[in-house]
Parts: sequence; C-alpha cells; structure tokens
Amino acid sequence: METMQKTPSNAFQSGKPVAQIGVESGQYLTLRLGTEEYAIDILSVQEIRSYEEPTRMVNAPAFIKGVINLRGVIVPIADLRLKLNMDKVVYDEFTVVIILNVCGTVVGTVVDAVSDVVTLEAQSIKPAPQFDTAIDARFITGLANVGERMLIVMNMEALLSKAELGMVSAAA
Repeated sequence: METMQKTPSNAFQSGKPVAQIGVESGQYLTLRLGTEEYAIDILSVQEIRSYEEPTRMVNAPAFIKGVINLRGVIVPIADLRLKLNMDKVVYDEFTVVIILNVCGTVVGTVVDAVSDVVTLEAQSIKPAPQFDTAIDARFITGLANVGERMLIVMNMEALLSKAELGMVSAAA
C-alpha cells in the first residue's frame, strides 16, 4: 500500500509559502455585498441578470428568496447577505442575480452589485485569518489585494453546495 507524504500546514519550500490547497490562478468576478468586495471564480458564472422577485417556496431556508424559471430550468435564488448573516440591504437598480453552476447545480445568488473581472495568481491569494464569526471559514478561500482594493475570495462550492442550500439530492 502506498503511503502519502503529508505536508505541514505552514509548509515552505525554498523560503516561499506553498500555494493554498484549492486556490487557483485565474479570472475572478468581483462583487459587492454591503461595504465589502468579494471575488468568485468566473468559471462558475453562467450569466448575470437584473433582480426580479422570485416565487417564494414553503419550507425553504430563510436565505432562499425563492425560485425562478430560467429557460425551462427551475433555479433557486439565494441572497448571499442573508446566507452570510449580514445586514439586509434594500434592493435597488444595482442589485443583480449571478447565475452560477456549482457542483452541477444551477443556482442564483443575489448580490448588491458586480464590479469587474480581475486576474489573480494563486500566490497573491493569502489565507484569511480565522475568527469566531458568523461567516464559516470554509466559505472563504483567502484574501487578495488588487491595487488599493482588498478582495475576499469566496469558495462558492462550499457556500452553495446542495447540503448548504438545504436541498435534498434526488435518489438515482
């Protein structure tokens, strides 16, 4: 049986930190929730739509605003502010829904605004400090500086997994 070599969590090779597991270089969509800026992997983004009131579903988690019919696909709409226990903000003309494909599931996320697309190198994404907060640490991949901006890089697979959305997987 093969043995796997473990790398210490604070591993350094030739004086440089090893890239974090799950952090990849690539393009990220930046978005705003309240006063903070976040970044999500652009490869999971299908489209960006203006906000429309979804159809409310009974027994859905509080952060699920409802569902919309997107070209024949029923898409749950999650408000990221509610999911992350942030202050509720009034929806305005800048409020948008980002349609994502997360682990094979199409889901919409309500955000205050989208900004731009940035390219981040894996080594520029630093580990986020761990605090005892409402935001679960596994939802945050790290922090990245882009000029004067500090971006919180989100792990959308963890944040919007079927289990996190409270969705029951269909039996095969």
